[in-house]
Amino acid sequence: MSAVADAPTSAGGQSRFTKINEAVIRIAGNSQDGIQAIGGFLARLAGRSEQEVMTFMTIPSTISGGPSIFQVRIGSGEVLSAGDEADLLLCFYQHSYEDHIKSLKLGGIVLYDADHVTPKPEWQESYRHVGVNISGLTVEAIGGTGRDKGKNIYALGLLAKIYDLEVAKLKRLFSERFGGKDASILDNANACFDSGYNHSLENLLKSYQFYPGADKGGQQVVMNGNEALAYGLIAAGVRFGAGYPITPWSDIMELLRKELPKYGGSFIQCEDEIASVSMALGASWGGRVAVTGSSGPGISLKTEAIGWASMAEMPLIIVDVQRGGPSTGMPTNVEQSDLNIATFGGHGDSPRVVLAPSGVEDCFYTAIEAVNIARKYSTPVFILTDQGIATRIEAFPEPKLEQVCQDISPDLTPVAEHKPYDLSAPDGLTRHLAPGTRVASGKYPVVTGLEHDELGHPTGSPKVHLAMIAKRRNKLRKLASEIPLPKVHGPTEGQILLVGWGSSEGPMREAVDRARSVGDAISSINLKHINPLPNGLENIFKGFNHVFVVELNDEGLYGYGQLGSVLRARYADPKIQGINKVDGLTWKVKEILDRARALASAK
Repeated sequence: MSAVADAPTSAGGQSRFTKINEAVIRIAGNSQDGIQAIGGFLARLAGRSEQEVMTFMTIPSTISGGPSIFQVRIGSGEVLSAGDEADLLLCFYQHSYEDHIKSLKLGGIVLYDADHVTPKPEWQESYRHVGVNISGLTVEAIGGTGRDKGKNIYALGLLAKIYDLEVAKLKRLFSERFGGKDASILDNANACFDSGYNHSLENLLKSYQFYPGADKGGQQVVMNGNEALAYGLIAAGVRFGAGYPITPWSDIMELLRKELPKYGGSFIQCEDEIASVSMALGASWGGRVAVTGSSGPGISLKTEAIGWASMAEMPLIIVDVQRGGPSTGMPTNVEQSDLNIATFGGHGDSPRVVLAPSGVEDCFYTAIEAVNIARKYSTPVFILTDQGIATRIEAFPEPKLEQVCQDISPDLTPVAEHKPYDLSAPDGLTRHLAPGTRVASGKYPVVTGLEHDELGHPTGSPKVHLAMIAKRRNKLRKLASEIPLPKVHGPTEGQILLVGWGSSEGPMREAVDRARSVGDAISSINLKHINPLPNGLENIFKGFNHVFVVELNDEGLYGYGQLGSVLRARYADPKIQGINKVDGLTWKVKEILDRARALASAK
């Protein structure tokens, strides 16, 4: 906690609470304890209170469940990561206590269920221990099943008391979450919360209160990355999708299945990944950009059909919510190891666009950008997000929907003639007509995965093949010329430039701020446009002695990861080196700084 000042004293002369700028709360238990629900309530409350918030969670990949955490960082100022160390650890079991107490700052608070946790004497002086019989007191509040069904909400009441949270807003969140269920569920939730909130915490010297967040000048929305991406696709005009369930993509599929019919669309759960990408391609050919998606294993199955989309120049959105690999790997852990398959995963020369949103808000707007690129360039577009962003909750300004929502309904206006693969088109940019569009010349094109002439008819002509390969390649070169360069966070010259993509941006930026506060010449950039890269990156690299690419993937045979390999191949610059890890966890700020400083010293 960033304690700033004590609040005014009470009548007895003692401070009632300490004002703070931010707090990191880690909740540790088992996956069936509802700790994600507590974290979600805290995050959504922060968003509705003009606070910044970011979360991080781990859940077991086994059906039977197991140890799990949910970490919430709430701040009155800018929050860029979920936090390296916790200010408060809420733990329900002995293993939760022993496994996570080292994640606390020295002097931090351990709030533990005294029915299941016995504190270790050697940790008593380093951390403030606050024991409450959470399980037993929950049973007293709502009855026999309470310790299994309500202790999370009881514990939320304790947290609300410690941090002086807005009870009225929390209870509105309860009503939204439980209001459609049996009335007893909401009644029990309120009873559990009230019991926890009213519990005496005399062994806690003082409670805390957040400084008010900055006025955002409008409403905030609070959601996770999967939700933001799905709503972005809807705003972009997508009205058809097809997919197959897989963690952590499935939430996008379920939200689209529920929401698309409200806008005249539909989402189909297919029998497998191949069927889903093929069905989406059929819908795109029908005149409207469609979406399919998966995680790494499913993307492997879709690759042949994605190659067909490149050959046929068919607009298509492919969402890849990355997780630990290879094979089925670590389904509930974060990794950024699908860049190679997204960029190069196809037989022959099959160019495609790859975009990587950096956070929850960026997921919404990247979805719209992806649809517009797919339509303009008649090409498949990957949206490469990851498990960390997918499950992370953030608050951001409500989008101006009247400005960003678009209608991409097919245009059936008759034309005199049409060549979907016209080799004379500037920069190779052509677009398919929606089936049913009248062509006055009577020369209707066809679509095929075979090499083809300008009307789509199959051909084995070497001359035509050379021309069509160049056409498909040059479209992406044209796109590269239109992509803006990423902004440098920090000065444009210095000792170290950190380069990241996707979810690495927040921890990288915080690392830069922390390093520069002690005089280190470190800056950073984050790349959203992975393929093609924006023109002119080499001019940014020239301003720094070291360029370190921060990625959640393996360093590979030669000491740098997947984006690092792309950048070294593109710029042939030996100062481009990798900072990589594959432990299934998001970056800590300290990790990035320690690794960057050590690598710079070694060089």
